[in-house]
Amino acid sequence: MTSTVQRPPAPAAPAPAPPEERTGLAGLLGLPAAAVRAIVRSAATTPGRLSVIAVGLVLLSLLTGIVGAFAFQDRKDIIGGLTDHREPLAAAAQQVYRSLSDADATAASAFLSTGTEPPALRERYEVDIAQAGAALAKAAADSGGVAEAAAQVDMLNQQVPVYTGLVETARANNRLGYPAGASYLREASELMRAKILPAAHELYRIDTERLLAEQDEATDIPWLTGVLVLALIAALVATQLYLKRRTNRVLNIGLVVATAAVVLALLWGAVAVVVQSIGVSAGGDSGTRRVDLAVKARIAALQARADETLTLVARGDGGKYEAEFKELAVQLSGQDGNGGYLGELRSVAAEYGATTEVDSAIANAKAWLAAHAKLRENDDNGAYDEAVTLAIDEKAEGSAAAAFFRLDNDLVTAINGGRQAFLDETSAADGALTALAPGFAVLCVIAAAGATMGIRERLMEYR
Repeated sequence: MTSTVQRPPAPAAPAPAPPEERTGLAGLLGLPAAAVRAIVRSAATTPGRLSVIAVGLVLLSLLTGIVGAFAFQDRKDIIGGLTDHREPLAAAAQQVYRSLSDADATAASAFLSTGTEPPALRERYEVDIAQAGAALAKAAADSGGVAEAAAQVDMLNQQVPVYTGLVETARANNRLGYPAGASYLREASELMRAKILPAAHELYRIDTERLLAEQDEATDIPWLTGVLVLALIAALVATQLYLKRRTNRVLNIGLVVATAAVVLALLWGAVAVVVQSIGVSAGGDSGTRRVDLAVKARIAALQARADETLTLVARGDGGKYEAEFKELAVQLSGQDGNGGYLGELRSVAAEYGATTEVDSAIANAKAWLAAHAKLRENDDNGAYDEAVTLAIDEKAEGSAAAAFFRLDNDLVTAINGGRQAFLDETSAADGALTALAPGFAVLCVIAAAGATMGIRERLMEYR
């Protein structure tokens, strides 16, 4: 009997161990890498690539819509803030400066009057102080976040009451016939020039610079939005070219709609931004710049007017006031009467056909300076009463007071005209952005929907 020896079967190969599952923090850290691997595997097939492209187009469309909507809404908010907040605050700061300068000039003019103080001058002084206080309170409301501006507001709040107290003391002494009244008035005027007006000027400068900065911000080009829109258009066009090569179909309705929506968003946004930027720039040139020059001219005139009257108050000891008057006169209208702030103002106003009040101001400035020369001639020749009459009597022939007040009214008209031009141009710029932010977002959503539908049609062909 033959026996057969059988070899024992080979042991079975061990089953591969299941992949180790990572949990906790390690699992979370591995998710991005796993997602990338899944996308790469999916992109190896045409349906997978189309799905990846669709997701990319949708995300880019939505991102563009969000960024653009916020950018355009931010521009609209900035422009609204210019007209509703920033320009009124700059105007309040210049009102502080103007009112205090006029109060100083008016107090000196009233002091020259013999007998009872003219009620009109007294009322004008009180109105100036009240307007300065109200404007300062308005300007102070926005100075909390700017230490430099807050310091000027504190200085004004502290020193203006001291000034008004000195003026009242000067008046009381003058009514009693005491010569100390002139000394108190000069002390008040020195306080105004040494501390109060510099602080008011600095506050005006700060608020004007903040206004100009916001105007510049409102004309900045929205680069990020522009780059995203162009990238989205390029991606949509590239996708259509890819589908044409893969499917031999010229048009994909969904992607065409998406591209048209983005192109419309681009054109709408570009036109609106250009129109808005032109409007804001025009508001800066025809408005802010004109106002600034007119304000500077008016302040120079007011300070010169105070010097004119203080020279007479000093009774032969006012040489420094007369010297300052001459310096301010050059600043106001130049050596020949056609330059200075008024000459610059006319050049700017001529660009916008608004020279009527500036031409009148130049003529009245010349008349005032001629009257001042006559006034000084009378005072130097001992005709003090005649000099005082020319200085304060608006009805006197060749009156310096009358010419000055006509000049002042012309400059007020120029300031108001410049402010109105600013508001008109900036409001028009604001109108150019109407509905742009939500409209841009809606068009980008349409683009996302069009891309989804267009690629979905191609994916359905693979099922």
